Amino acid sequence: MKIPPPDSGLLSLNTATVREKWSLREVIQGCARHGIRGISPWRDKLAEVGAKEAAKLIRDHGLKVTGLCRGGMFPVADRKGRQAALDDNLRAVEEAATLGARCLVLVAGGLPAGSKDLAGAREMVRDGLGELLDRARAAGVPLAIEPLHPMYCADRACINTLAQALDLCDQLDSGKGGALGVAVDVYHIWWDPQLRQGIERAGDKRLLAFHICDWLVPTTDLLNDRGMMGDGVIDLPRIRSWMEAAGYRGFHEVEIFSAKNWWKREPDDVLSVVKRRHQECC
Repeated sequence: MKIPPPDSGLLSLNTATVREKWSLREVIQGCARHGIRGISPWRDKLAEVGAKEAAKLIRDHGLKVTGLCRGGMFPVADRKGRQAALDDNLRAVEEAATLGARCLVLVAGGLPAGSKDLAGAREMVRDGLGELLDRARAAGVPLAIEPLHPMYCADRACINTLAQALDLCDQLDSGKGGALGVAVDVYHIWWDPQLRQGIERAGDKRLLAFHICDWLVPTTDLLNDRGMMGDGVIDLPRIRSWMEAAGYRGFHEVEIFSAKNWWKREPDDVLSVVKRRHQECC
């Protein structure tokens, strides 16, 4: 079955895609210039201007904040470190609320320094989420757990499948009130044989964000060699169709880390390609 092109009005740009050459102010202006309606800032870019000024700039340019990247990184070996992580996450919730972000994206964190206790790290993630959830709910900021590819399990994220993320959602927010859900990033979970079932299980209440790019073959860097849509092996139209069948009606957020290619190009050219590939390859 041929899958029709996506709605061009649902395209969003994650600031990571042009992070090397543009400030947040320039990304906002670039999105408006290219007719891209959504934007998802990273917090390092947000710090350049501050959340209040960024919120005004984004509103003035007619954009929607599809997410804020990122919170999380919960597992820490000592109590002081865990409190510092919680405090940083609370600041991230405040920033997301100021921006009117549709969610705060959470990357769980890996093993604490010197640890081999994977089960213990996952318990810290659960506990950290539990501490953060009430404050986020009160602020009106949904939390989106983003499972990362297993290659990041040790240092970045010990939550690696959609099923693991949804198990946490069920434990902490069994009522599916919309306060806790998942960010589906194709780069990290395209390989999962249970992906379709996970998306169906999440449904519209848990599907908070949809991040797109492509997986290159060969991949030359585990972090900074993502591909533009259509340059790799991910079946993007099929995954989008699963998302839509499950009730997702949100934005399609392009997030590309590409040290050798896209970060070196002129950002206006990158945005032109992003718009075209969104229609042709997604």
